[in-house]
Order: sequence, then C-alpha cells, then structure tokens
Amino acid sequence: MKNILKLVVVSLVILGVFFSGCVTQNTENTQTQNIQSNQNNNQITPQNQNIISMYKGKIVGNNGAINDSLMCNIIMDMPKQTISEEEKEGLIEMREEEKLARDVYLTLYNKWKLQIFKNIANAEQTHTDSVKYLLQKYNITDPVKTDEVGKFSNPKFEDLYNKLVEDGSKSVVDALKVGATIEDLDIADLQHWINKTDNEDIKFVYENLMKGSRNHMRAFIRMLKQYGANYTPQYISKEEFEQIINTQTERGYAK
Repeated sequence: MKNILKLVVVSLVILGVFFSGCVTQNTENTQTQNIQSNQNNNQITPQNQNIISMYKGKIVGNNGAINDSLMCNIIMDMPKQTISEEEKEGLIEMREEEKLARDVYLTLYNKWKLQIFKNIANAEQTHTDSVKYLLQKYNITDPVKTDEVGKFSNPKFEDLYNKLVEDGSKSVVDALKVGATIEDLDIADLQHWINKTDNEDIKFVYENLMKGSRNHMRAFIRMLKQYGANYTPQYISKEEFEQIINTQTERGYAK
C-alpha cells in the first residue's frame, strides 16, 4: 500500500512539473509574439502580405505605369484602417499632383511631339487613378472634378501647371528639365506623405508610385544626356538623385 502511495505522489509531482513547463512555454511564446508584433510597425503585416501574395503580376511596369486592375484589387482587399485628417489631406494632394504631371506631359507632347512625354503621361494616368481608388475606399470627396487638362480644384496646381508649361515651351531641353523637375517634386512629396501615415494600404500605393516616379526620372535624365544637358535636383537630395539615376529600372511585383 505504501509503495502504491509513493507511486501516486511521484506521478503527481511529474505531472505537475510537466504542466508547469507547458504553461511557462506558452507564456514565453505569447510574450515573444507580442514583442514581435510591436516591432517593425512600418512593415506590411502578415495579413496584408498574404493579401498581396494572392495576386500575381507586375504592379509597376518598365515605364513606371501602374497595373490599374491589380492595384485596385489589392487596395480594396486590404482592411480599412482609421484614417486621420492629415492622411486625407495627403491623398487629396497626391490625387491632383499626379494629374498635374499627366496634364503637363500631355501639353508638352503636343508642343514637341517627343514620345517620352506621351508614354509617361499615360503612366501618370495610372498613378492618379491609384490614388483615386484610395479616395473611394475611404469615402473621401475626389478633388478632380473634371478631366480637362490644366484644371484643378486647388489653385496652386493650376498655377504650377501654367508655370511648368511656360518653362517647358522654351525648348526641348527645357521641356525635359520640366519633366525631371516634376518627378523630383513627386518623389519628395510621396516620401513626405509616407512619413505621415501608418495606413498600410496608403503606404503600399505611395511606395509603388515612388518606384514609377523614379523610373520616370531615369528616363528624363537619359534623354537629357542625349541632348548634352544635365539636371540639378531641387527637392530631393543630390545623394538620393545620384542613387536613383545610377540604379536600374524598378519593377514592382505582387508575387
């Protein structure tokens, strides 16, 4: 009988140690997961990464154009997040700024008949459309009331359009420098608004638009070199500019 009682006590002690170890391990695992979830807040979460991975295809093309249907599907499938007034302001600004680029390039194409302006104008249409999808998702009033070239809700973009067209109408080289200036400004503003948001869908769009803008910058600089001309950055740093023009064309893929 005593031997049986000893066996029972020993068994209970072993079981106690076993279950204690499981609880400790589970607690440690939970703590590790919590720490990891609080790190790298600026990165795409696994949930959204899985959504992006559901789609296959090139998001950013060689000419900087965005795959409209692919981008739209990814944006709409990513969960809505709380959006601040500052984030709304950024979307409204970038919607018209991307249209500004398109409008200037269309006008300069009509003036000089250089194919680069037509190609990049078409790409800029996909950029402004990508921002529009975010406006629709978050029920934000679209500032683009008309598709007419040179017309904007924000007067500063209309003034900038007129100035850029005037500068670009002086010569082909001046027109190409205007193109580089627009992409310079676009990259700087996209980076500014990326730093102002924690919404993953907004960051995803802005980061892909930046890839397209950097491709456009590379194209304008290559063309300027053919004319024996150079461009000095006005909005991004000289170091960032040099890095852009000395690296290869970027291609964004969903998977």
